[in-house]
Amino acid sequence: MTPTLIIVPGLGDSGPQHWQTLWEQKFGAARVRQDDPEQPISEAWSARLQEVVEATPGDLVLVAHSCGVPTVVHWAARYDGGGKRVKGALLVAPPDPENATLQQVHPAACALAPFPLTSLPFPALVVASETDPYATLERAQAFAEAWGAEFVSAGDAGHINTASGHGEWTDGEVLLSEALHAWTPPNIERL
Repeated sequence: MTPTLIIVPGLGDSGPQHWQTLWEQKFGAARVRQDDPEQPISEAWSARLQEVVEATPGDLVLVAHSCGVPTVVHWAARYDGGGKRVKGALLVAPPDPENATLQQVHPAACALAPFPLTSLPFPALVVASETDPYATLERAQAFAEAWGAEFVSAGDAGHINTASGHGEWTDGEVLLSEALHAWTPPNIERL
């Protein structure tokens, strides 16, 4: 069976036209809804992700954007990465808490620092943009390397959100599909 996607939004809970929301609807994904999506607290956001993991049966793939990325990384460190049920993670546009623009525009996001910089216990793909105002491509690559993740540049894609023109984000669906096929053993029937 195909793993269930768990959408892990960042600040603001990814609005109605954000690719995460569209994917949730399109793929029947579970979604992490934080009590306060404007004030990330690593312990609280990780605990909420754990609740959703526990409530979602079967194999799982985490799909995180922006502050959802460090949420996944903190959660993996606190909760042993969900055991063997988490088959992989698509980690899109990780923010850099040392980035001056992020500190100025979204200082609340910096509350998730420091990010754990240890290998994740499941396969992961980090996707970042060459023109993300909240993290340089080099910094995103360094995160991917520390987390033991594969890395893909999305090119000139801003923060890979609605404001940068990424509603449907069909290129992201291609990356997700490739990652799912790479993470799924060949004896598993894909739907």
